[in-house]
Amino acid sequence: MRDTNLQPMTGSPDDHKVETAAIRDLNDQLRRSFEGGQVLMTQGVNALVGKTLAQVLLVIRDFEDFTEDNDPWGIHEFGSVQVDGQTVFFKIDAYDDNMEYGSPNPADPEVTKRVMTILLASEY
Repeated sequence: MRDTNLQPMTGSPDDHKVETAAIRDLNDQLRRSFEGGQVLMTQGVNALVGKTLAQVLLVIRDFEDFTEDNDPWGIHEFGSVQVDGQTVFFKIDAYDDNMEYGSPNPADPEVTKRVMTILLASEY
């Protein structure tokens, strides 16, 4: 189903670069500091033993292995890490203020609520 709240991108290519950089910076802020949004963990992640759970959070915080292959839009919204033999994903989504639809402008924190979900690959 198509999200009818999405607006077509307008403006110059430079505007898009600025918007992409702003989204990337906001996503990085949430991932690195766990501030600027909500962080949710699935039951599988919550069930990890304390030391392993702490390691998961540290590895996600320090993740910088974004490439053209795993980050084609350049906004650092998804990553996959390995901790104690477990593959763990993180995914950042940008919602509108009511958390019903996608944000009308993910580059603007005034109209965007960010949520980072941390889950085991086996839960996907």
